[in-house]
Amino acid sequence: MADFKLVVSDPKTGKAYNMDVTGPKVNKFIGKPIGSEIDGDTAGLPGYTLVITGGSDKTGIPMRGDIPGQVRRRVLVSGGIGYHPANDGMRKRKLLRGDEISAEMVQINAKVTAYGEKTLDELAPKKEKKDAAPGARPSHR
Repeated sequence: MADFKLVVSDPKTGKAYNMDVTGPKVNKFIGKPIGSEIDGDTAGLPGYTLVITGGSDKTGIPMRGDIPGQVRRRVLVSGGIGYHPANDGMRKRKLLRGDEISAEMVQINAKVTAYGEKTLDELAPKKEKKDAAPGARPSHR
């Protein structure tokens, strides 16, 4: 069974929160296309409503909304998700993934459309910053 990293963006504050989706909750995501609404309970956000905005698979290939299905396909693109041309008119054939979530996905991006009673800061798990190892030199970049 697949496990996902869910990146939830809050349009009000501009912050993003990382959450893990494991176990039977994963099945609520598989087969859903970009733009579909998901209940926040599946991600541990009761009362929230999320909209899927994209994602990437285990090799880092991004999802693109105009490619149907769960397939990976080489597509000639002139811009947008997966390719940002240096000059106007440039096109390139890129490997991109379809708009449906499959078991090969690693990261799913979503944004909040309806808010619950508690704030995302209260519900999202806090990640502690790792201290430098003893004896490690600080970087001066």
